[in-house]
Amino acid sequence: MEEFKNFIEEAIEKDLSDGVYDRVQTRFPPEPNGYLHIGHAKAICIDFGNAQKYGGTCNLRLDDTNPSKEDVEYVDAICEDIKWLGFKWDKLLYASDYFDDIYECAVKLIKMGKAYVDDLSADEIREYRGTLTEPGKESPYRTRSIEENLDLFRRMTDGEFENGARVLRAKIDMSSPNLNMRDPIIYRIMHESHHRTGDKWCVYPMYDFAHPISDTIEGVTHSLCSLEFEDHRPLYNWFLKELGFPKPSRQIEFARMNLNYTLTSKRKCLKLVNDKIVSGWDDPRMGTLCGMRRRGYPSAAIRDFCEKIGVAKANSVIDFSLLEFCVRENLNQNAPRAMAVLRPVKLVIDNYPEDKTEEIDIEINPQKQELGTRKVSFSKNLWIESDDFMEEAPKKYFRLSIGKEVRLKGAYFVTATSCKKDENGNVTEIHCTYDPETRGGEAPDGRKVKGTIHWVSENHCKNAMVRLYERLFNVENPSDESKVGSFEENLNPNSAEILENCKIESALEGAKTGDTFQFLRLGYFCVDKDSKEDNIVFNRTVALKDSWAKIKG
Repeated sequence: MEEFKNFIEEAIEKDLSDGVYDRVQTRFPPEPNGYLHIGHAKAICIDFGNAQKYGGTCNLRLDDTNPSKEDVEYVDAICEDIKWLGFKWDKLLYASDYFDDIYECAVKLIKMGKAYVDDLSADEIREYRGTLTEPGKESPYRTRSIEENLDLFRRMTDGEFENGARVLRAKIDMSSPNLNMRDPIIYRIMHESHHRTGDKWCVYPMYDFAHPISDTIEGVTHSLCSLEFEDHRPLYNWFLKELGFPKPSRQIEFARMNLNYTLTSKRKCLKLVNDKIVSGWDDPRMGTLCGMRRRGYPSAAIRDFCEKIGVAKANSVIDFSLLEFCVRENLNQNAPRAMAVLRPVKLVIDNYPEDKTEEIDIEINPQKQELGTRKVSFSKNLWIESDDFMEEAPKKYFRLSIGKEVRLKGAYFVTATSCKKDENGNVTEIHCTYDPETRGGEAPDGRKVKGTIHWVSENHCKNAMVRLYERLFNVENPSDESKVGSFEENLNPNSAEILENCKIESALEGAKTGDTFQFLRLGYFCVDKDSKEDNIVFNRTVALKDSWAKIKG
């Protein structure tokens, strides 16, 4: 069967076969003004994945053209996230590496009569630009001489003018149907210290100008970017043509990944952090890659998710359940099994010997039979989930109740006989008897039980904190404030539930930050960085089944 190729692959292969390029070089160019989110994961997979597929290279180039919003903290976080996703860049570069070259290109455009210094304010430039149905008006400063423009641009560079006093604009076409071609700003004054160049510059290039020049100087063949840059492509090509680059880069656009119930706006995410609605950029409820890593999402599951949604030309919204499916599928195959009780109630086996302890075999991972089993301690006094017991149970309740028999996972059949309650009527202790002939969970006489519950031995467990996470927002598109109100108004008040004094089997005591387990019958859980020696902390990564539809309903 012929391999399916998406439109980016088709374009790359055609360029190679036509001799337009003899190699493939891509780049991933994030701005270091925030943390990467799940939408960036798709771009990373496309940029690095195509370079890998065609035996090429992919650079990481930080777009540091706006020093007022950028920080080394974000640079470090971006690098860490890309490595975690499983990709390696060929070179780590910065747009600021090319500031001298980009500046010379601006001077060249001025000397060609293709750029001019404009004194209009930002509001005036916006007013002069026109609309989609009306052409723009030319600035009264558009006819300045080349000599005057060169002098003013030099004085801008020397720091003579305040922020916003003047800009450098390309001279293209104020009546173009594409608003991006109506004399776009290519340099602005910004008296800000840069995290790499310090105070060398007080004028900085706009992204639309820096990007094509950086791409082409760097040797990028295919500049892959999201769909919102499609209308910018004529400008991208205009700069490269006017500047006379012999082998310009080619821009190709693909649809962004929009994931429902997720906020990816850096401005709004920063507000969540600053207002302490979340604990930080890596809060496990955030759509950031560091948040998903902390929650326990495997990087391979995110790559699988990006592959499943594919590469499209039209924007669409992806259901969060697909991402959770990929996470669940990966962890089912790879996470070792363990026993934990989140809402414990004591279970006493009255006819079990007081001082006896035995080892019960539990499969490490039933998906990987070659791993075999491990030992879990079993004794007279156990912990079970409080909702696994009802004193008087309805007909279809198959867990533990008075007079009913259930299986303790991997151990014995037990029958509840009585329970103790506190003054509020809450069950505090359950008593039962066990059948010693049913070790391993099977009865010699062939009798069957419909219920199996998990447990932890009271004398062989540790306390833990468990954080149960749900989606941070109650609405599918929290960014669409025109329909659903502000994103703060649509926060899910039940997005995090903290459970203290959970009981985990003692074998988990040595688990390290990032280790992930399937807690039998409960879901997948990851060790959090807040863990301490005497109190390990687990985050629920994902439930065993998709429960959101039930919660939402």
